[in-house]
Amino acid sequence: MTSALDFIIPAAYFIAAVMFIYGLKAMSSPVTARRGILWSGAAMLVAVLVTFVHPEVKGNYALMIVAIAIGSVAAWWTAKRVAMTDMPQMIALYNGMGGGAAAAIAGVELLKASSGAVTMDLATIILAVLGGIIGSIAFTGSLIAFAKLQGWMRKTWRFSGQQILNLLVFVTTVVLGAVLVVQGASTGVLIAFFAFALLAGLLITVPIGGADMPVVISLYNALTGLAVGFEGYVLQNPAMMIAGIVVGAAGSLLTQLMAKAMNRPLSNVLFAGFGKADEDAAGAAASGEMKSIDATDAAIQMAYAEKVIIIPGYGMAVAQAQHKIWELTELLTARGVKVSFAIHPVAGRMPGHMNVLLAEAGVPYDVIHDLEDINAQFPTTDVALVIGANDVVNPAARKDPSSPIHGMPILDADRAKNCIVIKRGQGTGFSGIENLLFFEENTRMLYGDAQKVAQALISGVKSLG
Repeated sequence: MTSALDFIIPAAYFIAAVMFIYGLKAMSSPVTARRGILWSGAAMLVAVLVTFVHPEVKGNYALMIVAIAIGSVAAWWTAKRVAMTDMPQMIALYNGMGGGAAAAIAGVELLKASSGAVTMDLATIILAVLGGIIGSIAFTGSLIAFAKLQGWMRKTWRFSGQQILNLLVFVTTVVLGAVLVVQGASTGVLIAFFAFALLAGLLITVPIGGADMPVVISLYNALTGLAVGFEGYVLQNPAMMIAGIVVGAAGSLLTQLMAKAMNRPLSNVLFAGFGKADEDAAGAAASGEMKSIDATDAAIQMAYAEKVIIIPGYGMAVAQAQHKIWELTELLTARGVKVSFAIHPVAGRMPGHMNVLLAEAGVPYDVIHDLEDINAQFPTTDVALVIGANDVVNPAARKDPSSPIHGMPILDADRAKNCIVIKRGQGTGFSGIENLLFFEENTRMLYGDAQKVAQALISGVKSLG
């Protein structure tokens, strides 16, 4: 029986790992993303089931079943209740849970090694400590990201000497980790180690502004994957190792792409940030006045246009206006208007946020375009319709060298013949940076809740017959 299990368990973990990789590959496209989620879920099921017959489990079945039941019910309940607009918060929270679980594994295994219950070589101890640091930072960092996205923490905390304090906390964490490697885990050192690691994640994330949250969420996703991979090595669990490393690698690449889309190095995102602190510099470049337009005139302008590009942003997500916008698109298309959607890589509050919302509304993938594919079309576009987007269409990125976002690639809505911006009010966006687009001669502001405005535009187009 033992020899059979020696073959079955590694084989099952290998199959689960292959399924994880295939699932992640399928998630790279909106067309196959649903299939990818199902494959990854099935891989997790295989990995969990085979763990029940793993010889190291040693009969802790009741504890495992209770933990799985509690986690499954909580996940099912939250997935059913959370609105699409709140998905970034949920992703941040789940990232945090993954990082916290990896850190907890590190703590338990280090204590077991210290007591002599298990034997760990030097490489394994080092990976356990590294996983503990990374997992702890991902845990508290993700919780802060969740609090900011949920609106529970609106203030961006920055103060003099903050980076020095962060560096001291991080260095102290590394020194305590080194002590654990050299001297073994004593309870006092272990508690201090995790306390400083948790504090490091908190201090790093607190000063980061809301506009940088897509990059932060992606980064903590990568760190969580890396921590899980390290702890998979500590537990000698191939499924954890492969899944963690794949998630860590995918998250790292995505973080790099997101930072590139903002034309900012990752160090600038983590240690500088833009937002409330930059309001003065951003406001100095704005001049002129915002000119408004009513929904009827905006509907006429779009109905008689040849080409319209719609740029969705977080304002559309908050208003849940994606279904109305798609209904408007169908009306315009029926009149012979060519309508496309343009999505900036960091639009919304997490990577792919706008793609998910548009897919939910049934928008075909072939009318959705990335920044690189559609920017050249704006000069020949009759109307660019911006819905609740801010920094991703701010021409200050090209025109104002003093702007915090100068150099960031944007969607060139200002180069369209006409630009209509749906916005709740005249204030700045979530990042706190003044948007020069709103003051351009060819821009008209259409104030109001995006869903109500979209309904008014639909009524306006229908009234034209």
